[in-house]
Amino acid sequence: MTHTFHIPVLGLAFSIDSAIKVAQYGISSVMSIVDDELIERMRRYYCGQYQIPYHPICTTEEDFRANRITAYLDLVQQVVNRQINSLKHQSFTENSELTKYFQLLPDSHPSKPIYHAMEIETNRAIKTALQDLLINYLKPGDINVNIMSKVDKINYKNGVPLAQHYSDALAALRGFANSTLHSSVILSAGMNPHLYAYLAELPAFFPNADSSFNKKVVLKVSDFRSSLIQAKYLAKRGVWVSEFRVESGLNCGGHAFATDGFLLGPILEEFKTKKQSLQAELFTIYQDYWLGHGLQLTDSPQVKYTVQGGIGTAIEHQFLLNYYEFDAVGWGSPFLMVPEATTVDNETLKALAEAEQTDFYCSGASPLGVPFNNFRTSSAEKLRLERIQKGRPGSPCKKEYLIANREFGEKPICTASRAYQHQKILELQNQQLTAEEYNKAFDTITEKNCLCEGLAAPAYLKYNIQQNKEQMAVSICPGPNLYWFKKQYSLKQMIDHIYGRVSILENSDRQFVLINELNLYIDHIQKYISDNKDKLNDKKINYIAKFKAQLQAGIDYYHKLQDQLSYLPKSTLEAIPLQLELATTRLKALQI
Repeated sequence: MTHTFHIPVLGLAFSIDSAIKVAQYGISSVMSIVDDELIERMRRYYCGQYQIPYHPICTTEEDFRANRITAYLDLVQQVVNRQINSLKHQSFTENSELTKYFQLLPDSHPSKPIYHAMEIETNRAIKTALQDLLINYLKPGDINVNIMSKVDKINYKNGVPLAQHYSDALAALRGFANSTLHSSVILSAGMNPHLYAYLAELPAFFPNADSSFNKKVVLKVSDFRSSLIQAKYLAKRGVWVSEFRVESGLNCGGHAFATDGFLLGPILEEFKTKKQSLQAELFTIYQDYWLGHGLQLTDSPQVKYTVQGGIGTAIEHQFLLNYYEFDAVGWGSPFLMVPEATTVDNETLKALAEAEQTDFYCSGASPLGVPFNNFRTSSAEKLRLERIQKGRPGSPCKKEYLIANREFGEKPICTASRAYQHQKILELQNQQLTAEEYNKAFDTITEKNCLCEGLAAPAYLKYNIQQNKEQMAVSICPGPNLYWFKKQYSLKQMIDHIYGRVSILENSDRQFVLINELNLYIDHIQKYISDNKDKLNDKKINYIAKFKAQLQAGIDYYHKLQDQLSYLPKSTLEAIPLQLELATTRLKALQI
């Protein structure tokens, strides 16, 4: 592995072209392949930038969604190949991209001593030999893709539903499978049996004779149990999970899939202690499947373990790698402030830099009905409130990626749409509610916002690829950790920060990553209790009790973990005992 960090998927647009920006430096990133309209426009834009002939793929064509995705991924691969070839023919001058490649590497990379020796070498023949040796270390970062498993609407043609394999998620998977990429698909947001069954049918994911893969499967998970269930389901169908990407349930960007009180530290501890047994159990199942299909596999394929969510310092980064024995760490939201790595429009960048801590919050904005990390001063939030003030809440629903609600008819609609919210408010007006009850219900309905348009808009604005009369309000979904990154940074500044060569954090009040997540979980259950205070039943009371008990078990674990944190800054380390005691006090104060 070239770097010990990766850039996770960031919305729809924010990391859509990150690979074109950073793969040439050995940095792996993930792009969403949900929005084929955005993808097609990005392909047209980059074909123009690199003088590559562009042939449009229209929505009238057979399997257009999969074909658009394949074409864009092939283009990205082509561009990255060009970039790497260019690096190989550059000189080690002060400002060359080749020099930058090696400067950005972690000090632990095996090429780093050679690079430093080359820098100070005065003998021209030896210096040239060292440079030739360094060229052999050039390796692009992985161009990975993300599919939210349950964003999988059935598509129609002339009013007739198409076959299952034309659904959004399956078509996206097929688009990746047919591409020239040798990389991974990250499956997130839970298990989709249709998608997982289809995955097992695609030869691109079959093992080679040496147990390697042309295309790999990665599961983004929030706990060990769900990882095991999903991985066994896939192994029984001949699909190997090459990486478990563990993400904090709340201390993350985008949708927040909270656990039932299980904290990141104990979750990582469970992975650490069960890695070998997990791999052995999965390989037995996987081996039996392929033996039944005439392929004898003697060696288990590799499994990687990575973690992401709320990491903000080099010490946290290294702690997660060293103590929990993980392979890499994901840095997501901080990279939103790095234009060299991600795609964010200028207005939003400025708003993020000027934001207060309360501007980052967990909302009910997503039509999926899952808590969504939101940004209070985004232009999409401003537009949503303007529409409410004008008496026309809701958004026009054009892309329809998140249509799922059938309250008002057989055909599903999106809960952020004007059509849904209008009918829902009419329904509300016919109920005998107090003003307080009505306002609360009204706010819940109208909090939903159009993410299909808002999360794609930054790329349209950045590259001037919007269409006439297209709404350009931007939704952005950073994690709460972004508050500590207060300005735009160069790629070198951010990577030097990750590896501890510099620190770009200006405020020393930031809590340790695991403590911060703990407090987010206490906030979460506190809100749940408040929201349900008038409709508690035995099931909810039992859920709250188990959630609180699990949080207290996590606090007890962190008390014991303190001995492993001796290398934290003194102020951070000394604050942890008091922070844990305060968390326990808050937890006990949560009365049903």
